[in-house]
Amino acid sequence: QVQLVESGGGLVQAGGSLRLSCAASGRTFSRYSMGWFRQAPGKEREFVAGISRIIMASYADSVKGRFTISRDNAKNTMYLEMNSLKPEDTAIYYCAADSDPTRIVALGTADYWGRGTQVTVSS
Repeated sequence: QVQLVESGGGLVQAGGSLRLSCAASGRTFSRYSMGWFRQAPGKEREFVAGISRIIMASYADSVKGRFTISRDNAKNTMYLEMNSLKPEDTAIYYCAADSDPTRIVALGTADYWGRGTQVTVSS
């Protein structure tokens, strides 16, 4: 069992930056593939970025070059550095964990979810 808690969301102007964190409980954090997803009002939840156990990273096309995902296994924490934010990045951001550490987590493969943190980008 893994419990995930997101933090770091908030209100920022377009062009600004935010850093999200996802703290995981338990001693097996390093065995999970981790990822960030987001859900905007009226839209389906979508993949943002993922990082596997071997630090293979993947990004949605919409955030490539602006967002950076990372993890610190010693701190049981995953991060999402978000730069050059746009109003269309406004959403609730969720972290997720996949028990298969060799693949990038997807909507259909995530075993655990956090409750989310709101990110609002004003124009």
